[in-house]
Amino acid sequence: MLGLIQFLRQTRSIARIEAGFFLRKSKLVWSLAVVALIPSLYTVIYLSSLWDPGAHSTALKVGIVNLDQGLVYREQPFNIGQELTETLQSSAQFDYQVISEVDQAKQQVRKGDLAFSLIIPANFSANAIPGEQAGAGQLVVFASQGNNVETARIAQQFASELGHKMNERLNAKRWSLVLTSAAGSKENVTRLHRGLQDLHDGASELSAGSKLLTKGAKSVHTGAQRLSGGVSQLTQNTQKLGAGLRNMEASRPRNSDLRKLSEGADALANGVHELGQGLSKLKNGSHELNTEVSSFKEEADNSLWVTPALRGNVTLVSQGLQQLDQGIGSAVNSNEKLEEGARNLRVGVNTLSQGMRQINGALRAATAQFPEDAQLDALDAGASELASSTQTMLQGNEKISASTQRLEMGLALVIKAVPNFESTPAGSPEGLADSVRPLVEMEAAVQNNGIGFIANVIPAALWLGAGIAAFLINLRVLPKHAETYHRTSQLAGKLLLPGALVGVQCALILFCIWGVLKVDVVQTVPLLCTVFSAGLAFFCIISALTHFMGDAGRALAMVLLAVQLTSSGGVMPVELSGSFFATLSPWLPITWLAHGLKATLFGAFEGTWLVEWFKISAMGLLALGVTTIWGRWRFVFVRQLRPQLDL
Repeated sequence: MLGLIQFLRQTRSIARIEAGFFLRKSKLVWSLAVVALIPSLYTVIYLSSLWDPGAHSTALKVGIVNLDQGLVYREQPFNIGQELTETLQSSAQFDYQVISEVDQAKQQVRKGDLAFSLIIPANFSANAIPGEQAGAGQLVVFASQGNNVETARIAQQFASELGHKMNERLNAKRWSLVLTSAAGSKENVTRLHRGLQDLHDGASELSAGSKLLTKGAKSVHTGAQRLSGGVSQLTQNTQKLGAGLRNMEASRPRNSDLRKLSEGADALANGVHELGQGLSKLKNGSHELNTEVSSFKEEADNSLWVTPALRGNVTLVSQGLQQLDQGIGSAVNSNEKLEEGARNLRVGVNTLSQGMRQINGALRAATAQFPEDAQLDALDAGASELASSTQTMLQGNEKISASTQRLEMGLALVIKAVPNFESTPAGSPEGLADSVRPLVEMEAAVQNNGIGFIANVIPAALWLGAGIAAFLINLRVLPKHAETYHRTSQLAGKLLLPGALVGVQCALILFCIWGVLKVDVVQTVPLLCTVFSAGLAFFCIISALTHFMGDAGRALAMVLLAVQLTSSGGVMPVELSGSFFATLSPWLPITWLAHGLKATLFGAFEGTWLVEWFKISAMGLLALGVTTIWGRWRFVFVRQLRPQLDL
C-alpha cells in the first residue's frame, strides 16, 4: 500500500518538473497570472455590462414624431399627442429627439442613429378620446430588430407600457367627463329613483293588501253561500210558520165566546155557593131532626106503651137520620171543595180569557206584520244573488292580486334599470381609471439586474478557467522516471500545478463577488465550499476528457459548456428552452452549481445547497477515480517534456 510520505514525494517530483517549465520563463509566469485572472475578469466584465442597464437608458436615442392635430370634445380642447411628447421629455427615460418628418425618423432608425422612434398620427386625439372602438387611437413604435434584437425588445416593452399608461390617462379623462356630466342630472335621477322606490313600496303594500283582500273575499264567498242556504231554509220555515199563524188566527175563540165562558164560570161559582148555603141549611135541619128522633127513640125505649115493632122502626129511622146527617156533612164538605174549585175555575177562566184576548191581539198583530210569501221569495232570491256576486268579487280580487304582483315586479325591474346616483363611485378619475395594481412579493430578492446573472456567469467562468488550466499542460505525458510511481501519485503530480491555479481562480472570483461587485451573500461558508468544489470538480472532468480523448476532449469540454449553460436554467427557466434541454438539465454539473449558487448567494430554494455540493464533489471524484484507474500515460524523457503554451 502506498504510504503518505512516498505519495507526497512522488507527487512533488512530477509537480516540480511541470512547475519548472513555467518558472524558468517569465512569460510563462505571466501567462499563469493571466490564466488565473481570466475567470474573474470574465465575471466582472460580463456582469458589469449587465449590472444596471436602466441607469444608462438616457444614452439610448429615441425619436418622437408628433403629428397630432388635437380635438375639441364636448366643448373641451384635447391634444394628447402634445401632452405625451412633453411627458416623455420630462421623464428623461431615454434621450428623446423630436423629429418633424416620419420618413426622416424611420431612416435614422434604419441607419442605427436612433434605437427606435415613436410616431403619433395626426388623428390620434380624434380616435383615442371618444373610444368608439378598441385600438382606434394607434401609436406607432418603429424599430429595427436586425440592428439590435435587445433594442427591439426594449421598443416592444416601451410600446406595451406606453399603451397601458395612455389608456390609464385617457380613462382618467373619460371618468372626469362622466362624473362632471353626471353631476347635473344626479338630483333629478335621484328623485326619480326615490319616487320609483316609493311607488314600488306602495305596490308591495298593495300586493300584500290584495292578498289579504282575496283571502277575505274567499271567506265572504263561503259565508254568503252558507247564508244563501240558511236563508232558503229560513224562508221555507217562515212560510210554514206564517201559514200556521194564520190558521191559528182563523181558529182562535172570539171575545164573545170568552165572555160567555167567563159568565158561565161566574154562574157556576155562584150556584155552587148557593148550593153550599142550601146544604148548610139542610145539614142544620137534619141535625135538628136527628136530635128529635134520638130523643123520641130514648123515650120510646123507656116507654112501655111503645111496641117493639115501633121501637125497631124508630131505631131504623134514627139510624137513617144519622146516615143522612153524615151524608149531608160529606155533601157539605164536598160542596166546600166544589165551591173552592168553582172559585179557582172562575179565576182560571178569567185569566184564560184575558190571556186568550192578549193572544188574539198578538196573533192579529203578528199576522198583520208577518211577511208575505212573495217577500220571503224575494229574500231567498237576494241571498242567492249575493252568493253569486261574492263569487264574482272573489275572481276580481284574484285578478287584482295577480296584477299588483306584476306591477310590483315591473317596478322592481324599472328601479334596477334606473341608475341610482346614491351609489355613484366616489373615487377620483385617476383612481377609477387605475384602481388595480398588482403587488409582487419577492422571495430571495436579488440586488440588481447584474447579480441575477451570477448563477449563469460564475459556472461559465469556472468551467472556462478549468479548461484553460487543463490546456496549460500535456495531460497524457509523464517523465520516464515516473513510470514506476503509483497511479495516484502520477495523476496527483500531473494535476497539482493546474489544480492550484484553479484554486487561485476560485479565490479571485470570490474576491470579485465580495470586493468588486459588493454582493450581499446570504451564506458565506457554503458559498466558499460550493465555488472551490465546483472549480476543482470541473477541472477534474475536463482533465479526464483531455486525458482520454486528447484535443477532441478539449473540444468536447467546450461543447459541454454550451450545452450546460443552455440547460442549467441560470437566467431563463429551462422549461422555456425545450423538452430536450429540460430533460437533460437535472443531470448536468453546471445545473447543480447554479442551484447551489442561488441558494448560497440569495437564499433561494430555501437555502438548500448541501445536496448540490455533494453531487458536484462526487462528480469530480468520479472523474479522478476513472482517470486514476483506467488512464494510460505516455512516458518520455524529461528533455522531451514541453508546456502546451507556445510563447
